[in-house]
Amino acid sequence: MSRTTPPRPLDVEALFPELARHRGTTTRLHPRPGRPDASASSVGGPLLWPSDEPWPVCTDPHPHARGLRPADIHRRREVLAVAWNREPSPGPTDEERQLLKELERRHRVEGPAADGPLPLIGLAQFYRRDIPDLPAGPDDCDLLQVFWCPYDAHGPGRYGMLLDLRWRRSRDVTEVLASPPRPEVVGFDGYVPEPCVLHPEQVTTYPFAGLLPEELCARIHAWDDALDEALEAAAEECGTDGEDRADGTDGEEDADPRYQYDLSIPPGWRVGGFASWHTTDPGPMDCRTCATPMHLLLTVDSSEWDGGTGSWRPLEARDDSSTPTEVTVGRWGELNVFACPDDPRHPHRWSIQ
Repeated sequence: MSRTTPPRPLDVEALFPELARHRGTTTRLHPRPGRPDASASSVGGPLLWPSDEPWPVCTDPHPHARGLRPADIHRRREVLAVAWNREPSPGPTDEERQLLKELERRHRVEGPAADGPLPLIGLAQFYRRDIPDLPAGPDDCDLLQVFWCPYDAHGPGRYGMLLDLRWRRSRDVTEVLASPPRPEVVGFDGYVPEPCVLHPEQVTTYPFAGLLPEELCARIHAWDDALDEALEAAAEECGTDGEDRADGTDGEEDADPRYQYDLSIPPGWRVGGFASWHTTDPGPMDCRTCATPMHLLLTVDSSEWDGGTGSWRPLEARDDSSTPTEVTVGRWGELNVFACPDDPRHPHRWSIQ
Protein backbone atom coordinates (compact mmCIF):
# COMPACT_ATOMS: atom_id res chain seq x y z
CA MET A 1 0.00 0.00 0.00
CA SER A 2 1.32 3.46 -0.87
CA ARG A 3 1.73 6.15 1.77
CA THR A 4 0.43 9.69 1.21
CA THR A 5 1.43 12.76 3.20
CA PRO A 6 -1.63 14.83 4.18
CA PRO A 7 -1.88 18.34 2.72
CA ARG A 8 -0.10 20.91 4.88
CA PRO A 9 -2.36 22.63 7.42
CA LEU A 10 -1.94 25.91 5.55
CA ASP A 11 -0.24 27.34 2.48
CA VAL A 12 3.04 28.66 3.84
CA GLU A 13 3.88 30.43 0.58
CA ALA A 14 0.66 32.46 0.92
CA LEU A 15 1.98 33.69 4.28
CA PHE A 16 5.54 34.18 3.09
CA PRO A 17 5.64 34.49 -0.72
CA GLU A 18 9.45 34.75 -0.71
CA LEU A 19 9.62 31.07 0.25
CA ALA A 20 8.76 30.15 -3.35
CA ARG A 21 12.38 30.97 -4.28
CA HIS A 22 13.62 28.48 -1.68
CA ARG A 23 11.15 25.66 -2.37
CA GLY A 24 12.64 22.20 -2.81
CA THR A 25 11.66 18.53 -2.81
CA THR A 26 12.51 15.59 -0.62
CA THR A 27 11.54 11.93 -0.95
CA ARG A 28 9.92 10.49 2.14
CA LEU A 29 10.78 6.78 2.20
CA HIS A 30 7.91 5.61 4.42
CA PRO A 31 9.56 2.37 5.62
CA ARG A 32 7.16 -0.33 6.75
CA PRO A 33 7.89 -3.87 8.03
CA GLY A 34 8.20 -6.36 5.20
CA ARG A 35 10.33 -8.94 3.43
CA PRO A 36 12.39 -7.09 0.82
CA ASP A 37 14.94 -8.86 -1.33
CA ALA A 38 18.25 -7.67 -2.75
CA SER A 39 16.60 -6.29 -5.87
CA ALA A 40 14.55 -3.78 -3.85
CA SER A 41 15.29 -0.52 -2.11
CA SER A 42 14.95 -1.21 1.60
CA VAL A 43 15.95 -0.54 5.18
CA GLY A 44 17.40 -3.55 6.95
CA GLY A 45 16.88 -5.86 3.99
CA PRO A 46 19.42 -7.99 2.09
CA LEU A 47 21.85 -5.97 0.00
CA LEU A 48 22.88 -6.47 -3.61
CA TRP A 49 26.48 -7.24 -2.64
CA PRO A 50 28.82 -9.16 -5.00
CA SER A 51 29.92 -12.57 -3.77
CA ASP A 52 33.52 -11.84 -4.78
CA GLU A 53 33.83 -8.49 -2.95
CA PRO A 54 34.91 -8.20 0.72
CA TRP A 55 32.15 -7.14 3.07
CA PRO A 56 32.79 -3.77 4.77
CA VAL A 57 34.32 -4.01 8.24
CA CYS A 58 35.28 -1.66 11.06
CA THR A 59 39.01 -1.77 11.84
CA ASP A 60 39.02 0.98 14.48
CA PRO A 61 40.69 -0.35 17.65
CA HIS A 62 37.65 -0.29 19.93
CA PRO A 63 36.35 -3.09 22.17
CA HIS A 64 33.61 -5.19 20.63
CA ALA A 65 33.79 -8.45 22.56
CA ARG A 66 30.69 -7.79 24.68
CA GLY A 67 27.20 -6.81 23.70
CA LEU A 68 23.71 -7.87 22.68
CA ARG A 69 23.07 -10.64 20.19
CA PRO A 70 21.20 -9.35 17.10
CA ALA A 71 18.93 -12.40 17.12
CA ASP A 72 17.97 -11.62 20.74
CA ILE A 73 17.19 -8.02 19.77
CA HIS A 74 14.81 -9.12 17.02
CA ARG A 75 13.17 -11.70 19.29
CA ARG A 76 12.70 -9.17 22.09
CA ARG A 77 10.92 -6.81 19.71
CA GLU A 78 8.63 -9.62 18.60
CA VAL A 79 7.74 -10.53 22.18
CA LEU A 80 7.00 -6.92 23.11
CA ALA A 81 4.88 -6.36 20.00
CA VAL A 82 2.73 -9.40 20.81
CA ALA A 83 2.47 -8.42 24.48
CA TRP A 84 1.38 -4.82 23.94
CA ASN A 85 -1.11 -5.72 21.21
CA ARG A 86 -2.78 -8.38 23.34
CA GLU A 87 -6.45 -7.80 24.09
CA PRO A 88 -8.10 -7.16 26.44
CA SER A 89 -5.11 -6.87 28.80
CA PRO A 90 -1.99 -5.60 27.00
CA GLY A 91 1.41 -6.06 28.56
CA PRO A 92 3.94 -8.87 29.13
CA THR A 93 3.00 -11.90 31.14
CA ASP A 94 5.26 -13.19 33.91
CA GLU A 95 6.66 -15.77 31.52
CA GLU A 96 7.32 -13.10 28.88
CA ARG A 97 9.04 -10.88 31.43
CA GLN A 98 11.42 -13.70 32.28
CA LEU A 99 12.12 -14.25 28.59
CA LEU A 100 12.68 -10.53 28.03
CA LYS A 101 15.15 -10.43 30.89
CA GLU A 102 17.16 -13.22 29.27
CA LEU A 103 17.00 -11.57 25.84
CA GLU A 104 18.36 -8.33 27.32
CA ARG A 105 21.44 -10.07 28.71
CA ARG A 106 24.78 -8.98 27.28
CA HIS A 107 27.13 -11.69 26.04
CA ARG A 108 30.87 -11.99 25.61
CA VAL A 109 32.45 -13.49 22.50
CA GLU A 110 35.88 -15.04 22.16
CA GLY A 111 38.41 -15.56 19.38
CA PRO A 112 38.60 -13.49 16.18
CA ALA A 113 35.14 -12.02 16.75
CA ALA A 114 36.42 -10.41 19.94
CA ASP A 115 39.37 -8.44 18.57
CA GLY A 116 39.44 -8.81 14.76
CA PRO A 117 37.77 -6.66 12.11
CA LEU A 118 34.10 -6.16 12.94
CA PRO A 119 31.54 -6.70 10.12
CA LEU A 120 29.45 -3.60 9.57
CA ILE A 121 25.67 -3.76 9.61
CA GLY A 122 24.02 -3.25 6.22
CA LEU A 123 21.59 -0.49 7.14
CA ALA A 124 19.87 0.30 3.83
CA GLN A 125 20.12 0.42 0.07
CA PHE A 126 18.49 2.76 -2.44
CA TYR A 127 18.06 2.35 -6.20
CA ARG A 128 17.84 5.57 -8.20
CA ARG A 129 14.89 4.16 -10.13
CA ASP A 130 12.87 4.17 -6.86
CA ILE A 131 13.95 7.41 -5.21
CA PRO A 132 13.24 10.63 -7.14
CA ASP A 133 15.59 12.79 -5.06
CA LEU A 134 18.53 10.37 -5.00
CA PRO A 135 21.36 12.09 -6.93
CA ALA A 136 23.43 10.39 -9.57
CA GLY A 137 26.34 8.37 -8.27
CA PRO A 138 29.85 8.40 -9.70
CA ASP A 139 30.57 6.55 -12.95
CA ASP A 140 26.90 5.92 -13.73
CA CYS A 141 26.27 4.15 -10.41
CA ASP A 142 22.57 3.64 -9.67
CA LEU A 143 22.64 2.01 -6.23
CA LEU A 144 23.60 3.56 -2.89
CA GLN A 145 24.32 1.19 0.01
CA VAL A 146 24.65 2.36 3.62
CA PHE A 147 26.57 0.59 6.40
CA TRP A 148 27.39 1.45 9.98
CA CYS A 149 29.34 0.05 12.91
CA PRO A 150 27.15 -1.17 15.79
CA TYR A 151 29.33 0.52 18.43
CA ASP A 152 29.66 4.17 19.49
CA ALA A 153 33.45 4.23 19.77
CA HIS A 154 34.82 6.33 16.93
CA GLY A 155 36.30 9.74 16.30
CA PRO A 156 38.48 11.92 18.53
CA GLY A 157 36.23 11.49 21.56
CA ARG A 158 35.79 7.73 20.96
CA TYR A 159 32.03 8.02 21.28
CA GLY A 160 30.92 8.79 17.71
CA MET A 161 29.41 6.61 15.01
CA LEU A 162 31.08 5.17 11.93
CA LEU A 163 29.27 5.31 8.58
CA ASP A 164 30.31 3.74 5.30
CA LEU A 165 28.41 4.63 2.09
CA ARG A 166 29.06 2.78 -1.15
CA TRP A 167 27.89 3.50 -4.70
CA ARG A 168 27.73 0.74 -7.30
CA ARG A 169 26.25 -0.18 -10.68
CA SER A 170 23.57 -2.77 -9.98
CA ARG A 171 23.91 -4.27 -13.44
CA ASP A 172 27.52 -5.25 -12.67
CA VAL A 173 26.47 -7.59 -9.85
CA THR A 174 26.04 -11.04 -11.35
CA GLU A 175 26.25 -13.21 -8.23
CA VAL A 176 24.94 -11.91 -4.91
CA LEU A 177 26.63 -12.74 -1.61
CA ALA A 178 24.23 -15.24 -0.03
CA SER A 179 25.31 -15.04 3.62
CA PRO A 180 26.97 -11.74 4.52
CA PRO A 181 29.09 -11.72 7.68
CA ARG A 182 27.35 -10.25 10.69
CA PRO A 183 28.59 -9.06 14.08
CA GLU A 184 28.00 -11.64 16.81
CA VAL A 185 27.16 -8.92 19.30
CA VAL A 186 26.41 -5.20 19.06
CA GLY A 187 26.84 -2.34 21.46
CA PHE A 188 23.38 -0.83 21.04
CA ASP A 189 20.08 -2.30 19.86
CA GLY A 190 19.23 0.91 17.96
CA TYR A 191 21.89 -0.01 15.39
CA VAL A 192 19.98 -3.17 14.39
CA PRO A 193 17.23 -2.37 11.85
CA GLU A 194 14.12 -4.40 11.23
CA PRO A 195 13.61 -5.34 7.55
CA CYS A 196 11.39 -2.73 5.91
CA VAL A 197 10.04 -2.17 2.43
CA LEU A 198 9.85 1.42 1.21
CA HIS A 199 6.99 3.50 -0.19
CA PRO A 200 8.81 6.53 -1.63
CA GLU A 201 6.83 9.75 -1.96
CA GLN A 202 8.22 13.06 -3.20
CA VAL A 203 6.94 16.07 -1.26
CA THR A 204 7.61 19.81 -1.12
CA THR A 205 10.02 21.07 1.50
CA TYR A 206 11.57 24.37 2.63
CA PRO A 207 14.86 25.19 4.37
CA PHE A 208 15.39 25.37 8.10
CA ALA A 209 14.35 28.89 9.12
CA GLY A 210 17.80 29.79 10.44
CA LEU A 211 19.27 29.28 6.96
CA LEU A 212 16.81 31.58 5.20
CA PRO A 213 17.58 35.28 4.55
CA GLU A 214 17.71 37.16 7.83
CA GLU A 215 14.62 39.31 7.29
CA LEU A 216 12.48 36.34 6.21
CA CYS A 217 13.72 34.24 9.11
CA ALA A 218 12.80 37.02 11.56
CA ARG A 219 9.28 37.26 10.15
CA ILE A 220 8.77 33.49 10.42
CA HIS A 221 9.98 33.48 14.03
CA ALA A 222 7.69 36.42 14.83
CA TRP A 223 4.74 34.55 13.32
CA ASP A 224 5.56 31.44 15.37
CA ASP A 225 5.97 33.52 18.54
CA ALA A 226 2.61 35.22 17.99
CA LEU A 227 0.92 31.82 17.73
CA ASP A 228 2.58 30.72 20.98
CA GLU A 229 1.48 33.87 22.78
CA ALA A 230 -2.09 33.49 21.54
CA LEU A 231 -2.18 29.87 22.68
CA GLU A 232 -0.83 30.76 26.13
CA ALA A 233 -3.34 33.57 26.51
CA ALA A 234 -6.23 31.32 25.51
CA ALA A 235 -5.04 28.59 27.85
CA GLU A 236 -4.84 31.07 30.71
CA GLU A 237 -8.36 32.25 30.03
CA CYS A 238 -9.65 28.67 29.98
CA GLY A 239 -7.78 27.79 33.15
CA THR A 240 -5.62 25.12 31.51
CA ASP A 241 -1.93 24.53 32.14
CA GLY A 242 -0.88 25.57 28.63
CA GLU A 243 -0.37 22.04 27.45
CA ASP A 244 -4.01 21.49 26.52
CA ARG A 245 -5.49 23.29 23.54
CA ALA A 246 -7.44 26.47 24.05
CA ASP A 247 -10.57 24.73 22.77
CA GLY A 248 -10.39 22.25 25.63
CA THR A 249 -9.06 19.37 23.56
CA ASP A 250 -5.70 17.67 23.90
CA GLY A 251 -4.98 16.85 20.24
CA GLU A 252 -1.47 17.75 19.14
CA GLU A 253 -2.31 17.05 15.50
CA ASP A 254 -5.00 19.76 15.61
CA ALA A 255 -2.75 22.39 17.20
CA ASP A 256 -1.82 25.51 15.27
CA PRO A 257 0.87 24.64 12.73
CA ARG A 258 4.43 25.82 13.15
CA TYR A 259 6.94 26.43 10.38
CA GLN A 260 9.55 24.08 11.81
CA TYR A 261 7.26 21.24 12.76
CA ASP A 262 4.49 21.29 10.18
CA LEU A 263 5.32 23.43 7.17
CA SER A 264 8.96 23.00 6.18
CA ILE A 265 10.93 19.80 6.81
CA PRO A 266 9.18 16.41 7.11
CA PRO A 267 10.28 13.98 9.83
CA GLY A 268 11.25 10.38 9.15
CA TRP A 269 13.58 8.62 6.74
CA ARG A 270 14.01 10.63 3.56
CA VAL A 271 16.39 11.38 0.69
CA GLY A 272 17.36 14.88 -0.44
CA GLY A 273 15.86 18.19 0.58
CA PHE A 274 17.03 20.25 3.54
CA ALA A 275 18.52 19.30 6.88
CA SER A 276 16.91 20.28 10.15
CA TRP A 277 19.11 21.96 12.75
CA HIS A 278 16.64 21.90 15.64
CA THR A 279 19.16 20.65 18.23
CA THR A 280 22.23 22.69 17.32
CA ASP A 281 22.77 25.90 15.44
CA PRO A 282 23.22 25.39 11.69
CA GLY A 283 26.77 24.35 10.97
CA PRO A 284 28.73 24.72 7.73
CA MET A 285 28.86 21.45 5.82
CA ASP A 286 31.56 22.04 3.25
CA CYS A 287 33.35 19.24 1.44
CA ARG A 288 36.69 18.59 3.13
CA THR A 289 38.20 17.64 -0.22
CA CYS A 290 37.16 20.56 -2.44
CA ALA A 291 35.44 23.03 -0.03
CA THR A 292 32.15 22.91 -2.00
CA PRO A 293 29.01 23.37 0.14
CA MET A 294 27.52 19.92 0.54
CA HIS A 295 23.91 18.88 -0.05
CA LEU A 296 21.74 16.72 2.19
CA LEU A 297 21.83 13.18 0.83
CA LEU A 298 19.94 11.12 3.41
CA THR A 299 18.14 11.48 6.72
CA VAL A 300 17.95 8.49 9.08
CA ASP A 301 15.33 9.22 11.73
CA SER A 302 14.37 7.47 14.95
CA SER A 303 10.68 8.13 14.29
CA GLU A 304 8.49 8.72 11.25
CA TRP A 305 6.39 11.23 13.17
CA ASP A 306 5.88 12.28 16.77
CA GLY A 307 3.70 14.47 18.94
CA GLY A 308 5.20 17.65 17.52
CA THR A 309 4.91 16.54 13.90
CA GLY A 310 1.77 14.43 13.92
CA SER A 311 0.49 16.33 10.90
CA TRP A 312 3.01 14.42 8.76
CA ARG A 313 1.53 11.01 9.56
CA PRO A 314 0.52 9.39 6.24
CA LEU A 315 -3.19 9.14 5.53
CA GLU A 316 -2.95 5.34 5.20
CA ALA A 317 -0.89 4.92 8.40
CA ARG A 318 -3.31 5.72 11.19
CA ASP A 319 -2.68 2.33 12.81
CA ASP A 320 0.98 2.00 11.82
CA SER A 321 3.88 2.24 14.23
CA SER A 322 5.87 5.45 14.05
CA THR A 323 9.07 3.41 14.61
CA PRO A 324 8.94 0.67 11.95
CA THR A 325 12.72 0.38 11.46
CA GLU A 326 13.45 0.20 15.22
CA VAL A 327 16.57 2.28 14.48
CA THR A 328 17.47 4.82 17.15
CA VAL A 329 19.90 7.65 16.39
CA GLY A 330 21.64 9.09 19.44
CA ARG A 331 19.06 10.12 22.02
CA TRP A 332 16.04 9.57 19.82
CA GLY A 333 17.29 11.97 17.15
CA GLU A 334 18.03 11.98 13.44
CA LEU A 335 21.15 11.52 11.36
CA ASN A 336 21.67 13.85 8.40
CA VAL A 337 24.22 12.65 5.84
CA PHE A 338 25.70 15.16 3.40
CA ALA A 339 27.37 14.58 0.03
CA CYS A 340 29.52 16.69 -2.26
CA PRO A 341 27.42 17.80 -5.27
CA ASP A 342 30.52 18.18 -7.45
CA ASP A 343 31.95 14.71 -6.84
CA PRO A 344 29.95 12.02 -4.97
CA ARG A 345 33.19 10.08 -4.44
CA HIS A 346 34.38 12.67 -1.94
CA PRO A 347 33.96 11.62 1.72
CA HIS A 348 30.55 12.22 3.23
CA ARG A 349 29.87 14.23 6.35
CA TRP A 350 27.05 13.93 8.84
CA SER A 351 25.31 15.63 11.74
CA ILE A 352 23.09 14.24 14.49
CA GLN A 353 20.12 16.36 15.52
